[in-house]
Amino acid sequence: MKQAVLRISVARTLVFMLMAFASQLNAQGSASRAEKSNAMPTVFDVWVKTTVPGGTVSAAYMHIKSAVPLKLVKAESSIAAIVEIHEMKMNDGVMEMKGLDAVEIPANKLIDLKPGGLHIMLMKVKSPINNGDKVPLTLTFEGANKKPLVVKLDAVAKETHSSGHKH
Repeated sequence: MKQAVLRISVARTLVFMLMAFASQLNAQGSASRAEKSNAMPTVFDVWVKTTVPGGTVSAAYMHIKSAVPLKLVKAESSIAAIVEIHEMKMNDGVMEMKGLDAVEIPANKLIDLKPGGLHIMLMKVKSPINNGDKVPLTLTFEGANKKPLVVKLDAVAKETHSSGHKH
């Protein structure tokens, strides 16, 4: 009889331990999935080109990094009637610029939006953009779950980008 009670007690303890372990694993998996699905990208070194006198066109540049794969699918600004994602590249010796539907942001890879490459085009700018002005930008990203991740930021207007070192 003592052996039967002992076996039941040990079996119950093992079942309890296994259930606790499984519960802990499930909680960690859920947290990990939640972190990945809600991962916000890091957007930094954001600036816009000042407009030329009488000009109504500018461009925004930045660095973007994410822990999970994302797509930059939309850009907006209250200072421009039209905001588009663009890419410039050489094609048979001719620089071409075209609009893009999205920019892929691979996990843990730095994506540069810079002059002569990927950038955010600001068109029909409502007023001049002067050196030092703050320009509001809203970037919309999508992850694998297709839920929008919205990043609101202010870009600083500059005539040219300065990385802080001289050549």
